[in-house]
Amino acid sequence: MMTDKLARALGWTSLALGAAQLAAPRAVTRLCGVDDASGATTVARLVGGRELLHAALLLGAKNPARWAWTRVAGDTMDLGVLGRAAAGRTGARRTRALAALGAVAGLTALDAACARGGTAKTKGPLQVRASITINKPREDVYRFWRELENLPSFMVHLDSVRTINQRCSRWKVKGPIVDLEWEAEIIDERAGDLIAWRSVPGTGISTAGLVSFTDGPGGRGTVVDVSLEYGAPGRRLAAVARMFGEHPEQQVRDDLRRFKQVMETGEVVRSEGSPEGHRARRQLHQRPAQPIGGRA
Repeated sequence: MMTDKLARALGWTSLALGAAQLAAPRAVTRLCGVDDASGATTVARLVGGRELLHAALLLGAKNPARWAWTRVAGDTMDLGVLGRAAAGRTGARRTRALAALGAVAGLTALDAACARGGTAKTKGPLQVRASITINKPREDVYRFWRELENLPSFMVHLDSVRTINQRCSRWKVKGPIVDLEWEAEIIDERAGDLIAWRSVPGTGISTAGLVSFTDGPGGRGTVVDVSLEYGAPGRRLAAVARMFGEHPEQQVRDDLRRFKQVMETGEVVRSEGSPEGHRARRQLHQRPAQPIGGRA
């Protein structure tokens, strides 16, 4: 979170620098001690355009920290230019060039720290969470979920779940390019309260999840809270979601909305109002009022 905040702050810095270099390139070149170089104002405008590109990436991306590497690349070029400028000048121009070099070096350190943080975040587990309130008693909601073979009735990316024994099951996800299969085991269970599971080590997928069931406000309905974690191998599951045009978090929210429909009405109905995800490609193939799940 702090890494992304730093990335957005650097994005605003790029926006300010880019605007200044495009609006007043001569003033910028004087400030940097390079106003005596031929073509300096043209270079300043080009650098200003580059800074605006950095700003667009850092301010517009959902996970901006990974784009900080673009600023690091730009900083490296700027350090080289300013270093040569300082070495070839004397007096006030050399002083200004050295001051600009120091300022860019400080920004480079911030950019590099932000970029490294963004890379570490990308390499770490992908975590998603979503919740929904269902107008059914907690015991009924828990019982339906605990029958793991019911899950494909509302998780549309899940092709099948086959129960092996009381704690183990085999899951299959059907993607547009590749199918994935793995075994999962229940590692914690409290009847009516929660179910926690993880993929069995050595099955090629690293994923874990927890679903909790609590009484809704005033004892009305059931709050279902789902937390999922994808390790490095498990990110292939997230990739499958993106192949269908969804972010994994959007997929979980959509699955829970379908779960609510199954529990409350007995089926999922595809219509203009169904929560299929605003970017889901499968919207293109929907037909109005077509059930995709059996009755609970």
